[in-house]
Amino acid sequence: MVRLKDIAERAGVSVMTVSKVLRDAPDVSAATKTRIKLLAQQMGYVPNSMAQGLRNRTTKLFGLVISSSTDPIHSRVLLALEERAHDLGCEIILTHTLNIPEREDACIRRLLSRRVDGLFISPVYRLPPEAPTYQELLRRGVPTVILGHCAPFCSQFVNVETDDSIASYNATQHLLQLGHKRIAFLAGPPANPWAQERFEGYRRALREASLEVDDRLVFQSGNTIEDGAKAALQTINEGAKATAVQAVNDLVAIGAANAFLNQGIKIPQDLSVVGFGNILTSEYFRVPLTTVRQPKFRLGSAAMDSMLKLLGGERPEPKRLPADLIVRASTAAPPAHPSS
Repeated sequence: MVRLKDIAERAGVSVMTVSKVLRDAPDVSAATKTRIKLLAQQMGYVPNSMAQGLRNRTTKLFGLVISSSTDPIHSRVLLALEERAHDLGCEIILTHTLNIPEREDACIRRLLSRRVDGLFISPVYRLPPEAPTYQELLRRGVPTVILGHCAPFCSQFVNVETDDSIASYNATQHLLQLGHKRIAFLAGPPANPWAQERFEGYRRALREASLEVDDRLVFQSGNTIEDGAKAALQTINEGAKATAVQAVNDLVAIGAANAFLNQGIKIPQDLSVVGFGNILTSEYFRVPLTTVRQPKFRLGSAAMDSMLKLLGGERPEPKRLPADLIVRASTAAPPAHPSS
């Protein structure tokens, strides 16, 4: 391993001069800086980030806690965070909770043991108003940004989120404007604030259209493709007679749409389907999916902006980003005689 002493001997200068050059100190001439930096590069010198961290009391490490990097929403947020971290000369340590609270606790504790400068957390949502690990983060004063909506147990932290309520409202409005009156809703996990907001947006659009919210058109569907397929079959078996289906996310919408198509129900001729998220698969599904485009990359970038303010001693405001409706081939006017 190349040391500062090795570079100093080769350059014929002191170790202090080399150290100043590599820290870009102002009291060294430009010519000397250029010569020593080029020499350090040629010799393969790699800075010891651990030693720098001890001196600066920073590690240039951020911890990221998400359910899974295979989640298409998280993958774009991760990309934005990693790009910003790279530009800052920092690194991201990624951990997966698999939506298990105990695993989330372990992930956070491991990251704290690495002395990360800050944490980005997509929470494992739960109903209790407090969570011991989050209380510990508050006590320690660890800079923490919540990726997504805050629930009571994490409400004291800064967060970035999508305005899911208005986005879902706009999706329902789109179906209403096409002439649909029997719109089924495939709801997400009740403990998740984003699922609650999307359901509330749907309900508000119906109320403003003077339509009652029919509980027989609301189906609990989870948040996976398999959950969507099961919910779709349930709508058929229970004779919902919906002319449109609005799903809590794209995965549920794709699972449901696939099940409908396999049952001989044509989309959108017999049934319109709307998702939420605008994951890549939605555009290239068998019937390209009308959906809400979540600002996934911008959410990640906004989260890093908030983190930098926290590290600078500021308390940033929560950020709520708008989402746009993308109309594709899966929605159309309702059929004269509903078949589902």
